[in-house]
Amino acid sequence: MNQNSRGKLNQVFASIKTEAERRFQEMKGHNTQNIFIGMATCGLASGAMEVKAAFEQALLERKLNAHIIPVGCLGHCYAEPLVIVDKPGFPPILYHDVTPGKARLLVKAFLEEGDPVFEHVLGALEESDTIPSVLEFPRFNQEKKVVMANSGLIDPEDIYQYIQKGGYSALVKALTLEPEKIIKEIQESGLRGRGGAGFLTGIKWQLVRNAKEKDRIIICNADEGDPGAYMDRALLESNPHLLIEGIAIAAYAVGAETAIIYVRAEYPLAGKRMKNAIGQSRQIGLLGKGILGTDFDLDVAVFQGSGAFVCGEETALIESIQGKRGMPQPRPPYPSQRGLWGKPTVVNNVKSMASVPPIVGNGAQWYRGIGTEKSSGTAIFSVVGNIIHAGLVEIPMGVTLRTLIFEICGGIPNQKKFKAVQIGGPSGGCLPESSLDIPIDFDSLTEAGAMMGSGGMVVMDEDACMVDVARYFLDFTQKESCGKCTFCRIGTKHLLDILERIARGEGRNGDIELLENLSLDINGGSLCGLGKTAPNPVLTTVKYFRDEYEAHVREKRCPAMMCRALTAYYIDLDTCSRGCDACVGSCPTESIFTTKNRKKAIDQSSCVKCGECMSACPPEYDAVRKVSPPELAPKIERPEDG
Repeated sequence: MNQNSRGKLNQVFASIKTEAERRFQEMKGHNTQNIFIGMATCGLASGAMEVKAAFEQALLERKLNAHIIPVGCLGHCYAEPLVIVDKPGFPPILYHDVTPGKARLLVKAFLEEGDPVFEHVLGALEESDTIPSVLEFPRFNQEKKVVMANSGLIDPEDIYQYIQKGGYSALVKALTLEPEKIIKEIQESGLRGRGGAGFLTGIKWQLVRNAKEKDRIIICNADEGDPGAYMDRALLESNPHLLIEGIAIAAYAVGAETAIIYVRAEYPLAGKRMKNAIGQSRQIGLLGKGILGTDFDLDVAVFQGSGAFVCGEETALIESIQGKRGMPQPRPPYPSQRGLWGKPTVVNNVKSMASVPPIVGNGAQWYRGIGTEKSSGTAIFSVVGNIIHAGLVEIPMGVTLRTLIFEICGGIPNQKKFKAVQIGGPSGGCLPESSLDIPIDFDSLTEAGAMMGSGGMVVMDEDACMVDVARYFLDFTQKESCGKCTFCRIGTKHLLDILERIARGEGRNGDIELLENLSLDINGGSLCGLGKTAPNPVLTTVKYFRDEYEAHVREKRCPAMMCRALTAYYIDLDTCSRGCDACVGSCPTESIFTTKNRKKAIDQSSCVKCGECMSACPPEYDAVRKVSPPELAPKIERPEDG
């Protein structure tokens, strides 16, 4: 790009930035109060829409002026609905678990009277002498937000708020560079694909750039199907322009003029916000023909996925876009050689694309300074399950599992003991307590038998049955198999049948060894990543929790007492109260009867082991017990008139 073209580019973007700054100053005007409400899916599910309506009504009734700004997800899903109140004279204050009643209280007490209502404060977002800063909490100060830096702080449907925060500056910088220079920068950054495989992004871009075919395509894979994973969804809903900027830089680098964002059908809000962002970007010249006055053209479209888990695999995804059934294809040729419509295609995950603007903007060495030597940058995890502070966490690569689970996310609730963590989606491995000091990076997790995957993490406490956990995840992957490969289609069904038989107390000698051998065969004979990794939960639970499998098979006992066929409920007659009928009313099968001494007992022949009686029993009696194997439950005959 010559000097004149660079000057024109900067001039065009300067006018856009001026407009963004004007709007920002208007919003932050003298004595203007701002209320930021988290309205991504997690916030909406917790009642953010009702909270917003309560703020609007209270402001109207009290004749107060304040801007209500819907924002995305801060990542603290355990505390939703989250609200940030920015009032002149105070630092921005974060409030947690806000209800419509709290919203009305904040308007009256804080906005009108100046009382921050400390009992509802999570913390100040900036340093403050009077209000505890959230930066003092491990959930905040041990995170390193790169991709999620603006999530939850800007309106995802206002492009100017993104620009005011520095958005699209990396694209402007990229357009002044030679494409090969950008690819080299991505290579030197060490960015690895965040979709699970961990392939070096820069190498993939270089392969497409070097292709003889000049008509090249970019695909952003937002088909996030892992149970408990919602990192991509949160990014699309919270900061869609970051993704568009990353896609635009990638397209310029490889010479593509067409880009497609493949969003799963179950993400309606994410799809809506992406389409809105694309429209806004096109309207002010950041997409379309002659972007920012240059000769770079790019058209971006959103494609709604077909609802199949296997479409997260890149070749199946391409088949889906082409109107075919989403089934993985043999490789080679790889998409970088022959992808969508036979064109060289870059397929990158949402988090990979969203990492590009910070890398280009700050430089490869800056990004290299985060994380580890072989796994640079940050990783975003959705931490769910038996965890106190569930939600999204962005941490530098290399942080240990122990730090993430116990310090950043608060540990295990209800004073329970940690048992295992499953990492990498439904086909990720389950790691025990002895693995907690493993650093979180691509190679260390793979060596331990797990994998980075796309970032899903399920934490389990002492009550988890690892046989049942393996059965649960295998049931998911078996149902989601496209059926193309014999090993995956039939092999996973055999694995599931064996696990279900073991959970029913019908395990046979040799079953555990059969699970291991069959898992290795499925891994070796499957075409795509779904089949190759589907046995991981089985292999890791057998490796680390073999004693539980042996108890199920040899003793017909479930140590965690979670497998229904191997457990029974009974009532301790020594603690049962004669006058209490709480358990009787809760039983759906009328299996609870009154004994001759007016205590309660359970008819084992009709009990369905739902556990409602245990939930209903008053804490002061705590009379309902659980036992495995079922034969250990006391046998009490029901009276003939009972």
